[in-house]
Formats: sequence, C-alpha cells, structure tokens
Amino acid sequence: MSDNELGTFLRTCREAVTPAEVGLPTGPRRRTPGLRRSEVATLAGVSVEYLARLEQGRDRHPSPQVMGALADALRLTVEERFHLRRLEKETSGDPCCPTASVPSRSVRPTVRALVDRLEPTPAVLFNRLGDILAYTTGYERIVRPFGLLDDERPNLIRFLFTDERARTAYPEWDAVADEQIALFRGQSMLDDPHAGGFADELTVVAGAPFADRMTVVPRLPRNSGVERMAHPEVGAMRLSYETLTLPDADGQRLVVHLPADEASSAALDRLNGRQPGGLRAVTG
Repeated sequence: MSDNELGTFLRTCREAVTPAEVGLPTGPRRRTPGLRRSEVATLAGVSVEYLARLEQGRDRHPSPQVMGALADALRLTVEERFHLRRLEKETSGDPCCPTASVPSRSVRPTVRALVDRLEPTPAVLFNRLGDILAYTTGYERIVRPFGLLDDERPNLIRFLFTDERARTAYPEWDAVADEQIALFRGQSMLDDPHAGGFADELTVVAGAPFADRMTVVPRLPRNSGVERMAHPEVGAMRLSYETLTLPDADGQRLVVHLPADEASSAALDRLNGRQPGGLRAVTG
C-alpha cells in the first residue's frame, strides 16, 4: 500500500470538485480536472507551497485547523472527513492509532446468536481482511456452489482474485472487486503488517488484477448497494446488501442480503425450500 495515502486522498478530492461548486468561474482553458491547487489553497487559507507538500507527502503533520479548512474547501462529507482524519493520524504516527493487532477470527457469542437469528436471510460476518467468520445457511446456499466456502479458511478477496469461478458467480466482477479492495484499504491501517502481508501474497498469486487496484487512488467503500449473482441452480439474482460494522470487534462487519426484485425473492425462496414470498423483495 502507498505510504502517501493522505496526499493522494487530498489530490483526488481536489480533482473531484468543480469550480462551479465553490463559486469559481469555469473557463475553456482549464487543463486541471476539478480545482487547481492554488484555488484550494486560497479557499482554505494556506499557501500553495504548503498544500503541494501535503499532496506530495513531504509534510505529514498538518494541524487540525488546516485539516478542517481543507475539508471545508473540498466540500468533504462527514464520512470523508473521518477518513481524512484517520489517514492524517496514521501518516503522522499519532500514538492514538495503535499498532494493528492480528485480525480476529473469533466471534462473540451474542454476534453468533444474532447471525443465527437472521435465518434464512443470507448474512455473512467478515473480519478486516475479508476472512469469512460466520454465515447463515441462507448465505451458504448461495455461495457454496460457487466454491467460495471450499477453503478451510474461506476469504472473499482471495476467492475473487484467485478462483476463476468468481467471474462466473459475479457477472459484474470488476465492480465487486473494486468494492472489496476499497473495503480492504479502508479498514487496514497503513502500517498494518497483516494487511501488508496479505496484499503481498495476492500481488504475487493474483497478479495485475489485484496489484493494479492497490495502486490506484483509494476511495471510500459503500455500506449498501445492489450486487448481481449468477447461481447455477436458480439463475440470476439481484441482492441488496447492508453492511453493519461492529464497533468493538476489530473491524468485523456483518453483511446482510435481501432480494432486490421479485424474481430474486422467488429464487431465494427456491434455494431455501420456502413458500413464495418468504423473503420479500426490497425495492426503491
């Protein structure tokens, strides 16, 4: 992973803001996507030279006041501001960012009970590296035919990038792969040796499809959306998902899937041996 993710994130956010969004004129001779560095510097009340040092990783200790001014100038959302603060802490070596612990593979009894109570809804619990820690039988019926659970320690990221069956299982494989890398990078600290070792492993084993995604500009992962799957028994499905992060469980997240249309609802009912309408579609 890059050692200048703070600077990369600032530059990416600057390039994503249009002059019109901050009340600046747009002209035909602009070559820079988004805002110029000088424009952001003016809006934030800092020098162009200082902003350049931040973006290039030559200054890693911006004050909270500067970070707040830049966040305002770049029109960052609350989630983006939290992400910016996390990157700043890690880049500066802030002691309140502890050294990464070994990714947890244990599941609290109450969390396991929660997963059990979600049956037959497809639900799965991951740790920060994408290891699968617990799942409902509803989830198992979807993914076992793909081979996702074949390994003794199944991992969604490893499956996506190293198993050819993943591209059949996920018709929109590129989008799914992008999202999983965003999650991986968003949940792992820059100096996390466990994430670094995992990334090194997949860089060798999976090659360019993984390595190239690790070098592009990082983005925030989505907590909800719709995912397409092609199941060998019931055909195409569109599943809405919601991600619930467990705040005190070392980056563990529970992902719950619901049918996004009536055809997918019927497909899940067939997989689970239920009467039609057992899992109602969530639309809109």
